[in-house]
Amino acid sequence: MSEIPAKSTESEDPSEGARAGAADGLASAVGGALAADGSRTGDAMWQSSPPGSIYDYIKVASFSIGPDGLVDQWSLRAEHLFGIRADRAVGMDPIEAFIDPRHRERGVRKMAEILDGREWTGVVPFRLPRGVQGECGHEGLAEVYVMPTRTVEGEKAAVCIVVDVRTLRSIETDLAASQAIFGQSPFGFLLIDPDLRVRRANQRFASIFGGSPDDHRGKGVHDYLQRAEAERVAATMRRVLETGNSITDMHVTGFVPGSDERRHWSVNLYRVHSGSGRPIGIAWLGIDITARRAAAREAAAARRNLALLNEAGARIGNSLDLETTARQLLDVVVPGFCDLATVDLYQGLLVGDETPPGLADGSAELRRVAFASAVSDAPFTGTGAPVAVGAVHHYPFNSSCADALRTARPQTVPGEDGGLVQSTLAVPMVAHDTVVGLVQFARTKGSEPFGERDRDLAVELAARAAVCIDNARLYRREHERALILQRSLLPPGDPEASGLDIACRYLPGNANTGRPSEVGGDWFDVIELPGHRTALVVGDVMGRGLRAAVAMGELRTAVRTLAQLDLEPAEVLAQLDEIARGLGAPGGVQQATRAARRPREADLSEVYLATCVYAVYDSVTRRCTFANAGHLPPVLVEPGEPALMLDVPPGLPLGVGGEPFEEVEVELPEGALLALYTDGLVESRDHPLDEGLQAFVTALSDPTQPLEDVCDGVLNTLDTHHGEDDIALLMARVQGLPTESVGDWTLPREPRSVGRAREYARAQLLSWDMEPLVDTTELLVSELVTNALRYGEGEIRLRLLLDRTLVCEVWDAGLVQPRRRRARDTDEGGRGLQLVGLLSAAWGSRRTPRGKTVWFELPLPGGETGLTDPAEALLSLF
Repeated sequence: MSEIPAKSTESEDPSEGARAGAADGLASAVGGALAADGSRTGDAMWQSSPPGSIYDYIKVASFSIGPDGLVDQWSLRAEHLFGIRADRAVGMDPIEAFIDPRHRERGVRKMAEILDGREWTGVVPFRLPRGVQGECGHEGLAEVYVMPTRTVEGEKAAVCIVVDVRTLRSIETDLAASQAIFGQSPFGFLLIDPDLRVRRANQRFASIFGGSPDDHRGKGVHDYLQRAEAERVAATMRRVLETGNSITDMHVTGFVPGSDERRHWSVNLYRVHSGSGRPIGIAWLGIDITARRAAAREAAAARRNLALLNEAGARIGNSLDLETTARQLLDVVVPGFCDLATVDLYQGLLVGDETPPGLADGSAELRRVAFASAVSDAPFTGTGAPVAVGAVHHYPFNSSCADALRTARPQTVPGEDGGLVQSTLAVPMVAHDTVVGLVQFARTKGSEPFGERDRDLAVELAARAAVCIDNARLYRREHERALILQRSLLPPGDPEASGLDIACRYLPGNANTGRPSEVGGDWFDVIELPGHRTALVVGDVMGRGLRAAVAMGELRTAVRTLAQLDLEPAEVLAQLDEIARGLGAPGGVQQATRAARRPREADLSEVYLATCVYAVYDSVTRRCTFANAGHLPPVLVEPGEPALMLDVPPGLPLGVGGEPFEEVEVELPEGALLALYTDGLVESRDHPLDEGLQAFVTALSDPTQPLEDVCDGVLNTLDTHHGEDDIALLMARVQGLPTESVGDWTLPREPRSVGRAREYARAQLLSWDMEPLVDTTELLVSELVTNALRYGEGEIRLRLLLDRTLVCEVWDAGLVQPRRRRARDTDEGGRGLQLVGLLSAAWGSRRTPRGKTVWFELPLPGGETGLTDPAEALLSLF
């Protein structure tokens, strides 16, 4: 038994002892084999197995059988495998102790053959002896390798090597599964040793990086990745090896052999341990995510573009101003979509041409209306020389921008060498098949270049902005038309009136804010009446837009017509109320009157309501008669007195109907200030009506200033910049007709009064130094007084008024109005009123509380209107 030690070396580590026992059992065979072929000898061949040996996983034991067939040596591994201590196992018959009785006969024969010097290998079922580990009849399966040997005395013996088959088969199954997973995995699989070298690679990894799996043995991460990326990955692997913390979804970037395309991988790393629990390396599991990252970038770009479109929809088009809309577009795209951007609009579009140039040759004049930069306000030089905002320019015919305008298709313009801009997208702004301008998006060098998706997004953004700009253009056109219509219906220039100094102001809604808005229905008017009287009118049609402006024009025309009939103020408003109700009826005033007699449900969309204050001022008596239809009260400022609001019954607005209007007559002192206005002057969202009225009254504290200055002071003092409603302000300072400019006589009802009337008129005109008017005036006065004697009643009153014109009035108590008719050649009379019409600038008649008044008017000498020769006028009658 010299080849086999008598007993094993004791070890505190069971696994170390097991390995030592196995080494004892194999020492003779291995030593003899190494010595026989002359291989290396020495200490290096006899050192312990390194960690990670196969013996850490399989159960291997050894024992020896003496010449008597009994166990004479029992290793520590055998103790662990069979659970029997050496002191008990030594001396046992292995056949009797471990073999089932059914197989003992065969076992005895095999033992005899072994002791006869034959080697034997086979699988032997065994069972543990009774009392071992508290069990009885526990069975197992062992693969036994029996090698004959001899004792020191030369007797035959045997050494047995035993392996637990079940453990071995489990290991075989695990190895097969591991091989299948490793070899068939669709992911790149690496086993990396503690030196960070590839110990094993699977076929998938080799198919990506070339060669066979064996070609990658011994390589490191620097052989696959660029230096910076390799250092990062290597540091991560060292950390995994040291800490045992696994890494999931680590993104690694690199290139594969034969391709310049940058690839991306998602790598999972975890530490691998031996059977004894000692770290032996790292497992690398990688998957190519290049396509996934590209899809993620596409999805992120799509989300970004969608967010940009949503932002554009929310921010672009909030204003109906062309320049503001263009700036809103640039606020959206810079810097979210590009680094620099400009917007050019056709100059004709901005100046109000009816039709934009459309698909012209692309070289028409444009104005740069907006510019934005995210690069320190760098000038835009992507498509030529810089153009300042507000400047008018054009693109050359053969330029890319002109081509984009001409074809209505976007163009990509590469940047200049050495310049800031990498590339520019020139996108036409197309709305309703009409090109209205050009927007340019530019990205600086170092930014991601424009792609097809960016190109589509730019077209969509430009189209949205173009529609908003075209809407703003159409709105501006309609707004200007409505404003022109409204202004055309207001008194032109500075109105003049006898005995009044007039100043007026009109501000359309949002005129002071710079924002376009719909026009309103506010209006004012100054109407000259016979007898040097003046009608002052201020009104407000409820609502806004062209509809309100048209309604205002109709009401204003009606007011002027009714004023020429010389009706009382209350009668004028009553007629206006009928007209206002007729504006919303298909058949006009008559249809509205008939409909008012039967109950019906009103259509609110067709109701026209308006407020109005109508005043008639007589410059001779300085008396003013007011009537109010739901309007704000007039304000009167007497010299040396605080301003006050006149107590004029408001009445109902025009268009409501059903109630009469009241009149109030007020005597105005010389130098008094009268103010008529609309609610836009004194009311806004931030200032209630009461506060506005009080502020207006306070602003009129110093009426002695020139009337124009008073108007400006009121507008500057009050909140007139809210732009919510139109503002109309009409102010008049009383300057009554002087007494020396009035001639007034009462004549008895007798024929000789005609001669007296001529004498009175001649004397008065000569005192006024109006000798050129004497003959004409005498003739016309004679005709009117004669008519009063023949057709009138009561005493006759003659009055001459000298102001900007000469007015002659003949009063009587008769109610029959004179009617002009054409006299036939054979008629002896009927030509008096024809003569009055020929010689005077104007004539007419009006009712008075006590009868009627017939008047005529003559221009003063030296005026623009010349006098008619009486002789020629008389001859023209025949």
